[in-house]
Amino acid sequence: MTFFKSLLLAIFATLFLTYVLGVSFLELLDINVYMDGELIEPLKAIGVSAVATVILVLIALAIVLSVFGSLIFVGFLIVGSLIMVAVGVFWPVLLIAAIIWLMTRNHSEKQYTKAR
Repeated sequence: MTFFKSLLLAIFATLFLTYVLGVSFLELLDINVYMDGELIEPLKAIGVSAVATVILVLIALAIVLSVFGSLIFVGFLIVGSLIMVAVGVFWPVLLIAAIIWLMTRNHSEKQYTKAR
């Protein structure tokens, strides 16, 4: 599953759960939400809380991805630097091994087949 597909599914699930649970609790507990002395209809009250929840989830996702992304990047840097050091130190050995392999590798079958 791609990252953006997972992200959209997570946002949809968050909105759905917030709406369902919000409406259920508002009706079960008979809660009325007022702003500036005016009664806010339940759907708007749930919508505001859903948007706030999605924003908090996106912020948390950005923090988690930045932390793990930076750890993965540092890991790749360390592995890459070790590979470069190994190639830098052992390049004569690798060059000689490549020359020996090129000289002694199996030749194609066409070269050694007998004419019939």
